[in-house]
Amino acid sequence: MATVSTIVDRPSDLVMEALLDPRTYPRWLVGCRQIRDIDPEWPAPGSRFHHRFGLAGPLVVDDSSRVVAVEPRRCLQLEVRARPGGRGEATFTVEPLDPGRCRVELREVPVGLLAPAGLLLHGPTALRNQRSLRNLRELVESVPFDRRGPRS
Repeated sequence: MATVSTIVDRPSDLVMEALLDPRTYPRWLVGCRQIRDIDPEWPAPGSRFHHRFGLAGPLVVDDSSRVVAVEPRRCLQLEVRARPGGRGEATFTVEPLDPGRCRVELREVPVGLLAPAGLLLHGPTALRNQRSLRNLRELVESVPFDRRGPRS
C-alpha cells in the first residue's frame, strides 16, 4: 500500500471538482495520456472513464477506471487498471483544513495478481503518486480564486 498526501492552497470543493472530472486527469495524473470516453452515469458507483495509459515512450494501453465509491465532498475511490500491468484501488480523500486550504491524500493498493507484489511496488507507486498529487495541487492552485468562488 502506498499512501501520499499534499496540502493544497484552495478549498476542498475545487480539489473534488478536479477529481470528479476525468477530463482533468491527463493534466495531472502521471501516466494518463488521454481520456477516450466517460460513462453518462459518471461519477455514480460502477461507472467508468476510459483512458489511454502509458509511462514511457510511445507505448500506451487503452483501459478504464471504475468508481467503487464516492462521497461527493470528501472521497473518491476508484478501481484503476492499466493492463497488462494490473489493477489497483486508488482512494482520494480530501480534508478541509481552513476556509482556503485542504489536505489531499491518495492511497493506492494493488489488487488481483499484483497484490502479492505490493511491497515491491510500494516505492515506485509512492513516487508516481506523490508527483501526481503535486501536479494536481499545481493545477488546482492555478485557478484564480476568491471567497466568491473560482474565477475564469
